[in-house]
Amino acid sequence: MVAQTRAGNSAPKRLAFNEKIVGKGLATDALLKKLKALHTELAELDQELVDVNSLSTVRTQLVNTSILLHKDRGVKAYAACCLADILRLYAPDAPYTHTELRDIFQFFFRQLATGLRGAEASYYNEYFHLLESLSTVKSVVLVCDLPHAEELMVDIFRDFFGLVRRDLAKKIEIFIADILVALIDECQALPSEVLETIMAQFMANDTQPAYRLAVQVCNATADKLQRHVCQYFTDIIVAHSHESDSESNFEEIRKAHELVKQLSRSCPSLLHSVIPQLEEELRVEEVQVRLIATQALGEMFSEKGGAELVKKYPTTWNVWLMRKNDKTAAVRLKLVESAKGLLVNLYDHRETVDELMRLKLLDPDEKVRAAVCKVYSQLDYETVLHYVSEDQLRSIAGRGMDKKNSVRVEALNSLGKLYSTAYPEIENNDPAAIRHFSGFQTRFFTSPTPHRRQAEQVIADFVFPLPSGSSVSTSKNVDVNEVAWTDRLLNTMGYLDDRGVNAVLLLSGIKGSRPSPYELYLQSCVQHNGGVIDEDEDVVKQRLNNVIRHISRQFGDPQKAAEDLHAFARTNENRSYKLLKTCLDTQTDLKGLVKASNEFLRRIESSSESILGTMTVFLRRATLRIVNQSSIPTLIKRVQKADSKHAQTLLTYISKHCPALYKPHTSELTKAIADEKNVRLVEVGMQALAAVSQSDESLAVNDKRTLERVMRYVMGSNARIAKFAAQILVASKEHDDLCAEAVESIARKLSTAEPDLLVAHTAVLAQFARLAPDAFERKSDVLMAFLVKKLLMVPSPADPDEMDSDADWVEDDDVQPRLRARILALKVCRNRCLAHASTDTALEVATPVLKMLSTLLDHAGSYSADATDDPKVKSRMRLQAAISLLHLSVVDKFATAINTNFISLAITVQDPCYNVRMEFLMKLFPLLTARKLPPRYNLIPFLTVHDPEADVKSRAISYVTHASRNVSAAAKVDLFEIIFIRLLHLLAHHPDFSNAHENLQEMAKYIDFYLDLIASSDNVSLLYHLAMKAKTVRDGQSHTYSENLYAMSELTQELIKARAQARSWSLQSYPGKVKLPSDILRALPNPEAATKILKTVYLPEETSAWLLESSKTQKPAGTSKEKRREPREPKDSKSPPKRKASRHRANGTTKRAKTARWNSDQSESEEEPSSDDSEQDDREDTPTKPSSEREDGSSGQESDEQANEKKGEQKRKPSRKAGTRAKRKISKQVKKKGNHARKS
Repeated sequence: MVAQTRAGNSAPKRLAFNEKIVGKGLATDALLKKLKALHTELAELDQELVDVNSLSTVRTQLVNTSILLHKDRGVKAYAACCLADILRLYAPDAPYTHTELRDIFQFFFRQLATGLRGAEASYYNEYFHLLESLSTVKSVVLVCDLPHAEELMVDIFRDFFGLVRRDLAKKIEIFIADILVALIDECQALPSEVLETIMAQFMANDTQPAYRLAVQVCNATADKLQRHVCQYFTDIIVAHSHESDSESNFEEIRKAHELVKQLSRSCPSLLHSVIPQLEEELRVEEVQVRLIATQALGEMFSEKGGAELVKKYPTTWNVWLMRKNDKTAAVRLKLVESAKGLLVNLYDHRETVDELMRLKLLDPDEKVRAAVCKVYSQLDYETVLHYVSEDQLRSIAGRGMDKKNSVRVEALNSLGKLYSTAYPEIENNDPAAIRHFSGFQTRFFTSPTPHRRQAEQVIADFVFPLPSGSSVSTSKNVDVNEVAWTDRLLNTMGYLDDRGVNAVLLLSGIKGSRPSPYELYLQSCVQHNGGVIDEDEDVVKQRLNNVIRHISRQFGDPQKAAEDLHAFARTNENRSYKLLKTCLDTQTDLKGLVKASNEFLRRIESSSESILGTMTVFLRRATLRIVNQSSIPTLIKRVQKADSKHAQTLLTYISKHCPALYKPHTSELTKAIADEKNVRLVEVGMQALAAVSQSDESLAVNDKRTLERVMRYVMGSNARIAKFAAQILVASKEHDDLCAEAVESIARKLSTAEPDLLVAHTAVLAQFARLAPDAFERKSDVLMAFLVKKLLMVPSPADPDEMDSDADWVEDDDVQPRLRARILALKVCRNRCLAHASTDTALEVATPVLKMLSTLLDHAGSYSADATDDPKVKSRMRLQAAISLLHLSVVDKFATAINTNFISLAITVQDPCYNVRMEFLMKLFPLLTARKLPPRYNLIPFLTVHDPEADVKSRAISYVTHASRNVSAAAKVDLFEIIFIRLLHLLAHHPDFSNAHENLQEMAKYIDFYLDLIASSDNVSLLYHLAMKAKTVRDGQSHTYSENLYAMSELTQELIKARAQARSWSLQSYPGKVKLPSDILRALPNPEAATKILKTVYLPEETSAWLLESSKTQKPAGTSKEKRREPREPKDSKSPPKRKASRHRANGTTKRAKTARWNSDQSESEEEPSSDDSEQDDREDTPTKPSSEREDGSSGQESDEQANEKKGEQKRKPSRKAGTRAKRKISKQVKKKGNHARKS
């Protein structure tokens, strides 16, 4: 009907071609010409209008073997086209037998496989015609009805997928796809080899034509292929999972799942029956199968089409999520590793994913926790900003303190990358970026010491990176943006708390001795000369070994670091030495630092790559890469124009610890102090000028106009500016006259000065008393009389109108001028003593001062026991008295005089006021670290064991641990071990000591605290020896204290023996000789007294029994230590208020809010050696064993003379009746707990 409509009534058209194409003697050219003519005519015939009877001759001849097997490509190409036309014209019936059809189709695909190439190839148009005919006419479906059709289909699919790889025209790909789709649709049963051929294409690159063809075919035949694909995967899994669990079998399963993932990306409709199968795999017992399925589904869910997959298969999604609790860590790990895509692509399921990640941050396995942290490092800024909560970022920050190194590294790296990505927006003051990304920065800078190495790396790479040096190495004139570099530091500090800011300052490398250990290492390398040493070879080598040992302790692997540092010294490259010297030089600017650092590391990498890691860390710690002299101009401008608090903090810190950075900038500082309206800028400039003037005489201020301005500041009412101005005057050439003039003027005005001016004048006098003693002494009688009588000795009663009348501390900003002046007056007294330390009149000057300071300690900050001074004034005064005594103790002759009041000074660390305790420790530690104080001062940190505040005790532990590890073995003996007997003596004199059982239990905690930090298998014999020696001497003051000492001796011996037994330490007799300190101990009068003491047991029976029971129940080493707990996630809630002391001890009350202070109270005095050892009693040591019965005649009865002596000693007990008064005060404050908690 259709043909008639198109052709009208025209008669069927017959084939005009009537020549023979088969026969002998037919030349190839002639045959080719005939076939071409035949093809042309057949191509023009219409299927509906052709007389098929006219085709019978050519139809038969075309399948002749002489044609199908002809050697000429052209003959076969045209013959194939003619056959395709014959099939088209005869459709839907084929005019051939099954055998002939099989030969024809094999002929077709053989021609296409061998002949169809690029458009430039011979007979390309004929091959194109053949392919088009098969595609459009669909005659290829006849294959499905042939015998052994499966074999032919396999060949067709294999040939076509091979053919399509030839990068042919897009239209040819479409024709091939149509043919393959038709075959799949018409076949009764799809051969497995065909499916394997199709599936194999998905494992290729997804840009390949074969991959594209497979995708087209599968998407077009998805309904029919679903069942086959499911069966295909089932066969693979069943075949390999039930065999031996060799890796090769699982590799096949893994490949099958890779194929599933590819199908999910391109042909998801094929997987309708496969996804439920994967769901079942999640439940199997075989770990490898579960692992592979979890990974595959995770990657599928995390891709762009994952949301649709979750929606279509919700049960599979839920079962997959349950793998978060899988018993195998590797499965949980694979689950977590897919989370990046989930966070990015599953918009509607982010809460679920977020909860999953939050839980896995606390997973028992470190690899899982590390993987969670790593996922967030891979996210972009926008994703984190909009889809990752601030709580989650804080949780990741919490992993920065994880006990496992791998987790810490990933957590810190993640936060570092996120911050680096967000910094441009933070710099632009984007509120969302600031709110989201600035909350976790403190974590970088407050990592505990064991974790600091990773934090330093992250800070260097992401938080404070050096400007890019890619072009620095190739160009001499490189523009490094110093302003942006400095502003990044200031911006970052703006979002840190006080702890974070302090950590940045420490990390900057500004603070430290000069030359630094790193500079000493470089000097030692130069002197070592690669091992070729001309003189003092042993000395040079020992110096190099010592400095390497010191530096390597700071590395994660000290042994590897030491080997690498030795290896660098052996290279002996002058160029490397020169570059390293440039990097270490404080005068190197930012551009020079970047250039020298890059070249240095490049040379190391090329010459000794194995030491590159160590030298990179070395360079990072040794150089001023966070702030250096290039920062100064920008910092000054930020103080001047933006009133930047942190710029002022940095400049103040530089002034205190590294004023050499100011050398190129003195003119800018001089200009800064001229801006008198900007008080903060003037203060910073004055402090900087004072510091640089004192550090380098050539840079002292001598300009007349500037000195006149400085003199005005000296006489001004701003105490800090006046203090720095006084230091500048002292450093000038005309300091004698200028200082004398200032002292004269102050002496005249002091008595009538207003409070603020009085504070400023006293601050100036404190400087002159120390730095210009000659000028001060001209008016010392007048000045000291006023300061002592009119200022220090004047009572300071509490304000009756003040609501918080029981508060015992006042913050720096709230200190009243009068109290500030009194504190400074104590500094004047202290500095005057220090200025005269080397003179013959030193003790004459210092004695009244020492007496006054000791009185303040004895009377809790007042000059008399019955004074009614304000508690806030008293706490400040006794703190300053204690600090002053510390600074005076650096002078040997003063230390000897102070020794009689050492116990009163030491128990300041147990003051009732938290701030006094903490400030005292903070002033003590630097002096101890620099070894300016006698070794006995190392006892003070051990008195913090009962402190109610954890941070006081933790700081003490940190100091003792660090100090004891970073000194030589000999120094450790002097600083921490020999002083053990002094600790026993101190506890015997402690105001809270008594022979009651409960009290001795408390005293035992001091001993255990000391032993926890110091005792080891190497020194336990020495400590035990010292404890026994305490019963072979008597106390230097009284018989009462001697009995206390003997009780402590027995208690300590038992504690040491129990510890040694629990830890399997060998407690042998100490082979050496020890001199006991003669300043506190005396020899016994005769052997009889010694024998009596050794036989007497001074511990109560209850205590002896307690010790015996404790020794039986004490756990062995390794189990006695408290298990370290994982750090909890940070919480939004505010930290609870500090606890009150729960017992009546002289450790005091809770701490109150404390502001950061940058004013260090340092002493310029150098340490002088002192010896306090006495001759040892050579009697044989006899351990004392507790007994339930005392020996006859040793019941503790005393003569009347001894009893009177004991009563007298009770009155002479040190420390302002500390054992009673402190307890009463604590009890009183505990009752007011609520009030203090609100104010803390």
